[in-house]
Amino acid sequence: MSHPHPELGAPPSLPRNGLRVVALGGLGEVGRNMAVLEHRGKLLIIDCGVLFPEEHQPGVDVILPDFTFLQDRWQDVVGVVLTHGHEDHIGGVPYLLKERGDIPVVGSRLTLAFVSAKLKEHRIKPRTTQVAEGDRLSLGPFDCEFVAVNHSIPDGLAVMVRTAAGSVLHTGDFKMDQFPLDDRITDLRAFARLGEEGVDLFMVDSTNAEVPGFTTAEKDLSPAIDTVFRTAPGRIVVSSFASHVHRIQQVIDAAAAHRRKVAFVGRSMVRNMKIAQDLGYLEVPRGLVVDVKELDNLPPEKVTLVSTGSQGEPMAALSRMANRDHQIRIGEGDTVLLASSLIPGNENAVSRIINGLTRWGAKVVHQGNAKVHVSGHASAGELVYCYNIIRPRNVMPVHGEWRHLRANADLAIATGMDPDHVVVVDDGMVVDLVQGRATVSGKVRAGYVYVSAGNVGDVTEDELRDRLTLSQQGTVTVVALVDADTGRLTEAPDFLARGLGTDERMFGASVPAIEKALAEAASQGIGDVHELEQRIARAVSRWAVRTHRRNPLVVPVVIDA
Repeated sequence: MSHPHPELGAPPSLPRNGLRVVALGGLGEVGRNMAVLEHRGKLLIIDCGVLFPEEHQPGVDVILPDFTFLQDRWQDVVGVVLTHGHEDHIGGVPYLLKERGDIPVVGSRLTLAFVSAKLKEHRIKPRTTQVAEGDRLSLGPFDCEFVAVNHSIPDGLAVMVRTAAGSVLHTGDFKMDQFPLDDRITDLRAFARLGEEGVDLFMVDSTNAEVPGFTTAEKDLSPAIDTVFRTAPGRIVVSSFASHVHRIQQVIDAAAAHRRKVAFVGRSMVRNMKIAQDLGYLEVPRGLVVDVKELDNLPPEKVTLVSTGSQGEPMAALSRMANRDHQIRIGEGDTVLLASSLIPGNENAVSRIINGLTRWGAKVVHQGNAKVHVSGHASAGELVYCYNIIRPRNVMPVHGEWRHLRANADLAIATGMDPDHVVVVDDGMVVDLVQGRATVSGKVRAGYVYVSAGNVGDVTEDELRDRLTLSQQGTVTVVALVDADTGRLTEAPDFLARGLGTDERMFGASVPAIEKALAEAASQGIGDVHELEQRIARAVSRWAVRTHRRNPLVVPVVIDA
């Protein structure tokens, strides 16, 4: 099994008979999925998603893949293929199209409807090409065939990309539910046919690779959801991803059976469910769904709310309900149903929401205390079936944290794959398929790109560190009047502290440290204001750590006296 090499440099130029694969996101993390295929000077993108921020990334809206690799090559991009409509696969498309607006966007009917609605909010009109399972489409030197796969959202597709250098089968997100709600199963007959033809590189969803056996069928949740609807004394608030159509269908069915009205809460939830209903992916009995304003006229036991925020996102509806910052006031008699999985890294945020809701008197039902969620991803048993059916020449696990990628690689090897033909790589690592063999050839930039207050890339890692310091250690502003000729203080500095919980007068004791720093600068002939500010900041920081075990963010202001 080939492992990543930290010393890798830029990859060499690609041989004409080669196919290059670069994952710009989705490897080593759950989200931000994006792969770029290169052949004969042209580029094909598969998915372009976002990653949701964790607690150590304050003030960040979403995290994008790094497009630096594409910077001088936008004209070489022949299309972006979207495997399905979840945010971690389509959320980055608006930012991609801001780089070049006429890139063809290829996907299934529901996927394109979701992404088009998202693009409309960004005032972008995309060039779309709708495809379905069984279709074939040529994009430059890439011949794409689409295969039905079952996932937690309808209309998921795997894609077989044929080139003169070899073929790549990319699963997208998938599982092998044999009794799906929409009767659309993962097409293993097509997988077998492609395996017979020959798959040179199999890019496989790894999210559930650590879980033994088979993923529970979606319909097996119905009894637990029905129990909630049968026993809840008052309102039911269901929280889910805004694109989780299958799960919301089950909620609609249960509400209809127990004569409850349903209202959608949250902009993205309202938008997506209207699209799913209009296109026939969500079956809603007439009169069942009402506007949220109408709920005030109904008794609590006739009310169901479906909202966003199952991951603890700070601005999502459920989080605001837990903080009493929403028009819907959660209280005694309410039942809250968290109907989504936990994305790794979000455990603390979700726990806070559960505690907040419980505090106001709600009963919270979640995957930890009831069977109200199944994964949308293939478990180990299903993945092994795929390896045995397809018998690929090379395997590249995708979509998942390190432990998921490694577990998926081990499954491939267990079915008889040569370990040297299994490549486990990180974001930015370059995999070249040449003469039937996949090897790691280099590394390109693939860092996090932060969107904060709608601005892309303005927030750096340093800025995030400052925000964390502010939130954890507080801040102190030092205003120092310095004689430009002597480099000395002309009077005692002013200190303004926030978030330290102590009297800012204590910083008066740091003046000797500031004077020493200024004297050293003067002896070295340094009079630049910016440099003096940096030295004062370091001096006050060291003093605070040494004397008070505090490490606040120091904001120095030097005024030339």
